[in-house]
Amino acid sequence: MNENFPRIIALLRKERGLSQKKIAKDLGVSQALLSHYERGIRECSLNFIVKIADYYDVSCDYLLGRSPDKTGKTLKMEDLPDTDSVKKENTSIGSLLPVLNKKLLVSSLVIIFDILQKVKNKSLTNEISSYLMASVYKMFRIIYSSNNENPQGMFSVSRHIYKGFSDSLESISEIKANCIVSESKLEGFDKLPCHQRPKLSPEIISKEYPLFAPSLYNLIQSTEAKMGAKKLKLSSSLFSAGPSQKIHYKEIKREY
Repeated sequence: MNENFPRIIALLRKERGLSQKKIAKDLGVSQALLSHYERGIRECSLNFIVKIADYYDVSCDYLLGRSPDKTGKTLKMEDLPDTDSVKKENTSIGSLLPVLNKKLLVSSLVIIFDILQKVKNKSLTNEISSYLMASVYKMFRIIYSSNNENPQGMFSVSRHIYKGFSDSLESISEIKANCIVSESKLEGFDKLPCHQRPKLSPEIISKEYPLFAPSLYNLIQSTEAKMGAKKLKLSSSLFSAGPSQKIHYKEIKREY
């Protein structure tokens, strides 16, 4: 039996606050047998999978872990929301900081993934995406797990070990990405050819991404300040666009 099935049916029962005795009676099986199903000790029949899917009003694909959506819907490109179509954020005092940071991150990611699209190296895109996804996953679990009453069944990795696993995934993805862009000859990596390496500078970034560049520069400055680096000597025009949405770059000097 699929390894996800026991965890998911136990989660569904707990989400509804029902006892094994109640579910077993409704499904026409013994409580002991249901307990074995939930613990993965016994394998159930296909008929039971269909019966319990109907009982909880979910798809069989969801029960088997083939889809994260209870309806069994598979995520497609057209299903992904467009960040530009999201309703106008609530910019009250209490929510200003999350809105600002979100815009800095989203705008910076727009630049990163547009560059990756131009580079056209599948391996590099996969490793950078893997690193970023692991970071988002880890931060989401911190928020989600802040309330001990939140059910943990949506996660396959235990809350006690997920940090180590996600840290390892970040490290592996970072190492692989560095190997891909390294000029050294390393076997087993889809190396990035010299002619595909992006030519970048603050001037180029500001010119190609006039709307998003200020966010990236602000993110860099903020992050490095938290690392302990002294503030950058930046022209204020670097962080603001005029009516024409053009950003004029001046020489950047860093003090250490």
